[in-house]
Amino acid sequence: MAQNAIDRAAKETVLTVQDYTLFASRALLNLFRPPIYWTDFLLQSDIIGVGSIAIVLLSGFFTGGVLALQSAATLAAFGATAVTGQFVSLTMIRELGPVLTGVMVSGRNASSMASELGSMVVTEQIDAMRALGVDPLRKLVTPRIFSSIAMLLLLTIVADACGILGGGAVTVWMNHQNGTQYFHMAYERLHYADVVQGMIKPLLFGYILSSIGCFYGMRTTGGTQGVGRSTIQAVVVASVLIIFVDFLVTHVLLALLS
Repeated sequence: MAQNAIDRAAKETVLTVQDYTLFASRALLNLFRPPIYWTDFLLQSDIIGVGSIAIVLLSGFFTGGVLALQSAATLAAFGATAVTGQFVSLTMIRELGPVLTGVMVSGRNASSMASELGSMVVTEQIDAMRALGVDPLRKLVTPRIFSSIAMLLLLTIVADACGILGGGAVTVWMNHQNGTQYFHMAYERLHYADVVQGMIKPLLFGYILSSIGCFYGMRTTGGTQGVGRSTIQAVVVASVLIIFVDFLVTHVLLALLS
């Protein structure tokens, strides 16, 4: 019995990965083929980008402040508090900015996509669209993926800037260090490879969180309880996959750009 349960779970996992791969690849190819629903793209950009700006601002600012506090306390033992700005800027731009933004937006928007599309599936609105000759994947999924990729890049830039500002505020007012030196080190020690690494990741994370959210929403079954299950699965899978992909991308980019 236990072996049968393991076999069944393994088969379901493989089938889910296969279905998601086909779903995500079709949605991605639709980005480059007309028609493109620009109105839906702008609407989703407002929901994802403008709607998430507050949480990204706050999380980025306080994350940068925590980094400055922790790094200054550690670096003081080595007499190297002058490099606090370098530490905060590199950490935010390379890692914490993209990952934190991806996880935050995933919790807010991947769940929203899954619940919204899941509700449409349960109430048979998706079937009605197909009956009218409209491709739900092109109409509902592709604009969400397109807007998530674009908006997550901009939100990551905002999070990076707020993180560096938050670190600067803590450095000046709490650690009583030189603010000019902090921002000078934060800027001067950045290299092209660091910025490239920080800008590639949000493109992948935006694609992941939107495709996962739409995938679980479109395969919702079981009525309103199924909508809840799809929402939870979307957030959990998207968050874990973002962290996993971050590890892989970091490993590859460090090998290529170092």
